[in-house]
Amino acid sequence: MKVKTILCATASLWVVALVVLPGMALAQEGDAKAILKSMSDYVGSQQTIELTFDSAIEIITPQLEKIQFTNSGGALLSRPDKLHAHRVGGYADVEMFYDGKTTSVYGRHVNGYAQFEAPGSVDNLIHALRAGHGIALPGADLLLTNSYAVLAEDILEAKHIGRGLIDGVVCEHLAFRNFDTDWQIWVEVGAAPIPRKLVISSKTINSAPQYTLRVKTWKTGVTPKAGAFTFSPPADASMLSPDALIELDELPPEVPEGGKP
Repeated sequence: MKVKTILCATASLWVVALVVLPGMALAQEGDAKAILKSMSDYVGSQQTIELTFDSAIEIITPQLEKIQFTNSGGALLSRPDKLHAHRVGGYADVEMFYDGKTTSVYGRHVNGYAQFEAPGSVDNLIHALRAGHGIALPGADLLLTNSYAVLAEDILEAKHIGRGLIDGVVCEHLAFRNFDTDWQIWVEVGAAPIPRKLVISSKTINSAPQYTLRVKTWKTGVTPKAGAFTFSPPADASMLSPDALIELDELPPEVPEGGKP
């Protein structure tokens, strides 16, 4: 069967789904926000979290071709002020250390690192990376102490679509609409309502490119190893300006700015 035929058949199924969805009894705003709040409360109450993930980001070329770039990584969080994260893809191999005072970001692929002072908490760090250094960190909001306050701030519409499976785990499927994005999240059913998958669609860019984050493993109550949040630069590594952090991206440098979410 030709790929075009398969795509047309798949599109037809989606059209049917879109007609049915508005009438679904579970598609209720209150349910969606309540589940999102329970996820936020649970994640925010965990003192330590260790996770691994796969992520994908799409770009739109000037010829309107959609291209996806993939990465894998992990994070170790110790509240309120310790974080170690890493991400590896085809164009970058980046590791970040935060010890409550200093943030160090090491680009293994360029053998260079940048450091800046960021006293406070991991919540403050995420804000500082975005506001001060232009690093988007999609998905990082899920680790905030009160992620609900940030995630629900600009919601225009919320739906509880129903249930789905992510890697064999039963999850509540939620869909939200903001002014410039649509986003979906799958939250594990049960006593530990953790985020299993996040999809963000940009509505301000032609063809609506998406960012997808899929949590592979999630552990709580872990004991970090000594030195887990301390960075010791390699002897031959170059020190970079903090402004160079934005260049340690998960996309190749030639990607046009207007073509990514």
